[in-house]
Amino acid sequence: MSPVPFECVVFDLDGTLIDSAPDIARALNRTLGDLARAPLGLDQVISMVGDGSTALLRRALLATGPELAGPEFQDALGRFLDVYYEESENPSCLYPGVTETLAELSVRGVALGLCTNKPERITRRLLGFLGLEALFAAVAGGDTLPVKKPDGRHLGWVIETLGGGRAAMVGDNANDVQAARSAGVPVVAVSYGYPRMPVGELGADVVIDRFPDLPEALARLPRA
Repeated sequence: MSPVPFECVVFDLDGTLIDSAPDIARALNRTLGDLARAPLGLDQVISMVGDGSTALLRRALLATGPELAGPEFQDALGRFLDVYYEESENPSCLYPGVTETLAELSVRGVALGLCTNKPERITRRLLGFLGLEALFAAVAGGDTLPVKKPDGRHLGWVIETLGGGRAAMVGDNANDVQAARSAGVPVVAVSYGYPRMPVGELGADVVIDRFPDLPEALARLPRA
C-alpha cells in the first residue's frame, strides 16, 4: 500500500464524488416548468454545471427563452434552490468506490475536506443522506465565502480549516484545477465527471479513471 504524502486532501463534489446531474436536471426542469419553459435534456444540463447555481440558472434561462433580471431572476433562483433542496432528499448514486476510498484515507490519518460551488445547505444535506458527513472535517459551499472556485481562496480556506500542511485537490473540471494552481497545491482529476472539455487538457498533475485508484495517484503527485 503506497503511503499518502499529504496531511489533507480536498474534494470537489459534483462529477467527482457523486453523479448529481440527474438530480440537478430534475430540479432545474421543475423550475423551468414553473416559468412555462421547455425542459432541458440531461446532456444540456451537464454542459452547464460547475460554476454554481446562479450561473447554472442563467444558462438554463438563456437556453429556453429570454433572460430574466432583477427581482424576477432572484425569485426564480430562490425557487430553484428550494426545489433542489427538496430533490436532494433522494440523491443520485455515488461513483463506485467513493465511500470505501474516503474511509481508507481517513483511517490512514488524512484529513478530508470538501470544496464545491454547490450551495452549502444543499451540500450538507446531500452529505447526510449519502452517509459521508462524518468523513469531512471542513466543508465550503459556493456561498460559504465571498469567493468560490476557481478562486484559490475558496480551496485555501478549506485547507486552513483542516489544519494546513501538505495538501492536494481532487476534482473533475477546470475550476478545480485552476483553484489548486492558485492555492499552490497539486491536483488529481477524475476522467468520468463533467469537465466540459477533454480531461487531458485540464492541466491536472494526474488523471484517474477509477476513484479507488486515488491513494496510489496521490502517492505520485508532486509535493507542494
